[in-house]
Amino acid sequence: MDYKLVFFLIVLIKFLLVSSSVNAYNNLPPNRPVSPDTICKFTPYPSSCKSLLPNKTANVYDYARFSVLKSLSQTFLFQSLLNKFLRLRAALPKTTVAALQDCQFLVGLNADYLSSSFGTINATSGALPMWKAEDVQTLLSAILTNQQTCYDGLQSAPSSWIVKKVLFVPLANDTKLFSVSLALFTKGWVPKKELATRAQSQRRVLLQTGDDQSKVVVRETVTVSQDGSGNFTTINDAVEAAPNNTAASDGYFVIYVKAGVYEEYVSIAKKKKYLMMIGDGINQTVVTGNRSVVDGWTTFKSATFGENPKFSFKNP
Repeated sequence: MDYKLVFFLIVLIKFLLVSSSVNAYNNLPPNRPVSPDTICKFTPYPSSCKSLLPNKTANVYDYARFSVLKSLSQTFLFQSLLNKFLRLRAALPKTTVAALQDCQFLVGLNADYLSSSFGTINATSGALPMWKAEDVQTLLSAILTNQQTCYDGLQSAPSSWIVKKVLFVPLANDTKLFSVSLALFTKGWVPKKELATRAQSQRRVLLQTGDDQSKVVVRETVTVSQDGSGNFTTINDAVEAAPNNTAASDGYFVIYVKAGVYEEYVSIAKKKKYLMMIGDGINQTVVTGNRSVVDGWTTFKSATFGENPKFSFKNP
């Protein structure tokens, strides 16, 4: 008997069995009740996930709702902690106070994003329309970015070791919780990530080609030009002119920024939703500034763009 052939067949059979098991595991229906141990394997922090979820069988929809609601609760607690420090601002360095204020603003955004996300997923147990699923994914992803920005700002602020000692642990724990919420949402409402990725790529191409299958709805287009030939001469003026609290169905407010070097710091307020900014290309439309942490600016305020998740920038 050819022992090499036998060995090869044994290995092949094991591989096929494992592959079959993995495929069945990955294709777990979102409405099937499973244990926390099972569902948490789909998250980046299984241990944190298991300690968070109730010890009972449920489906991924219920787990995701619980996680997002818990995330919102923890956000309010962290917000309260920040407010306690800010009430003692007279005893803290100005740079530390500025970093805390940035965190306060970012955490406030997180609370809004989580509240909006929970409202969406609590209204349905089935699949969401692609644009709704993408909106929630964007919001939950933005929360992680806000957490990192808050951390970076506190880390770079000198003479704030007391603040760091008290805030860094809950900041890290909350970040893990938010990551779990994002993973559970993705598993429940966007179960096939590869399809979502392809769909997003398709939407970008359709935006470029103008394919009638999936055009982006545009409600209004304005032009920014430094020579005065457009509607505005600064980007901030154009942003300020955009309507507040619009819905996706209203369409995008498009800001076309002509070629030029714009020395300004653009802040996109959270009430300015569904904005799209289009430039003339790399090294053609340039937004620049000279703020830095070294000069006393916080990490958050040194960025030339302070954007929210309902803002899209395109530079062909």
